[in-house]
Amino acid sequence: MRRILGIALAVLLLGGVAAVALAGGEKKPPTAPKTVVKGVIGSEKSEYFRDPDVVKALADKGYTVKTETSGSWAMDQLALKEFDFAFPSSSEPATEIEAAAGVKGAQTTKPFFSPLVVIARPNAAKVLADNNLAKMTGKNSGTLLMGPYLKAAGEDRKWQQLSGSAAFAELTGTVFIKTTDPATSNSGALFLAAASNVANGNGVVSDQAAIDRTAPLMQKLISVQGALEPSTDDPFRAFISGSGEPLILAYESQVASLLQQEQPPGDMVVLYPDTTVNSPHTFVPISENAKELGSLLATDPKLRRLAVRHGFRPQNGVPEFTAATAAHTAYLNAELTGIRQVSAPTVKILMALAARAKG
Repeated sequence: MRRILGIALAVLLLGGVAAVALAGGEKKPPTAPKTVVKGVIGSEKSEYFRDPDVVKALADKGYTVKTETSGSWAMDQLALKEFDFAFPSSSEPATEIEAAAGVKGAQTTKPFFSPLVVIARPNAAKVLADNNLAKMTGKNSGTLLMGPYLKAAGEDRKWQQLSGSAAFAELTGTVFIKTTDPATSNSGALFLAAASNVANGNGVVSDQAAIDRTAPLMQKLISVQGALEPSTDDPFRAFISGSGEPLILAYESQVASLLQQEQPPGDMVVLYPDTTVNSPHTFVPISENAKELGSLLATDPKLRRLAVRHGFRPQNGVPEFTAATAAHTAYLNAELTGIRQVSAPTVKILMALAARAKG
């Protein structure tokens, strides 16, 4: 009996040792600590930072990124010391953010950019094209002719005054493009930058005389809209859902992201303004924790691919964008053919224009 008990205990002991060894063998090495950073971003980048693949790619590089949204031109009014970085939608507000955060001269990065587009209902696009305010390049794509469009806006032209509009009962009232608030939102501000350039004889507005010369037309562009949205996200979603105005200002990235995710674009025509100001999303590091994050977003191959998937154009990445959106040329002008790209006025000039435009 003692011998049997001894053998049984030995077996149990060996089993326990084996179990401990196996358990020890299955233990995973401790994961590297993550650097947790908090940033304030433009709303058009929310889906990018929420994407599980982006979250994982950043985690693999040692970052956990938390974000809040704000209009790009309103970021300098926030308590920026509560954030590790700011990521406005263009370079113009970045200088104001640096000054407000006390990090003037910080090493900013421009990981990607996106041009402005006007998305239109097919009937609205047809009427614009038939009246030489736009030029169609396909069923779902074309160019907004800024000179003729601004002339119509300056004359307070109504849809009913445009040839062919009588066939479409939904086209009523003054012809206008629904933008965001140019005093707080980047897309609205840059639309004024492009429009004022055309109104100023194809030159950047750079002094008070040019502000005075172009401000009346800028006011017509904005005042006709009524309540202004703080960001591009809400009017874009309203348009896709079938509501909203027949002409909406948006970023190309919003359209390209929708198409690449194979979501139904609805009855949408994408018009590229023939004069535009590109929107280089500019990463401003505020704390040491975020100092290298902007460079990572710009250079890491996986993060660049994910940026393209969300519709953004990586810096020096035209081939990447063109290849990724090859199936969607019916909507997108990947090479920006026929588009004149102009510089924006200084922050001071652009904000003065926005203030005059809002009355």
